[in-house]
Amino acid sequence: MSIQEASDLWQQGAACRGPNQMIFFPPPRLERRSDKRRREQRAKEICGSCAVQGPCLEYAMGIREQHGIWGGLTENERREVANAANGC
Repeated sequence: MSIQEASDLWQQGAACRGPNQMIFFPPPRLERRSDKRRREQRAKEICGSCAVQGPCLEYAMGIREQHGIWGGLTENERREVANAANGC
């Protein structure tokens, strides 16, 4: 097993796997602001009950993921955390 494979094992226990995974990313078409808020809230609820929320967020922050909800945070929320950590 490679180091990369070992570090990605947390993904197997992610609560977002399966039929609900599409709510973690914006749809290919424009969505209403209210629809986006509902989708993101539902995704965050799933993240809140996830056993690997911490490693997920760490992964997303580490690769500077620009899309979707990872570790319970939206792309904007992750950017704010990164900026705060960098003293910006």
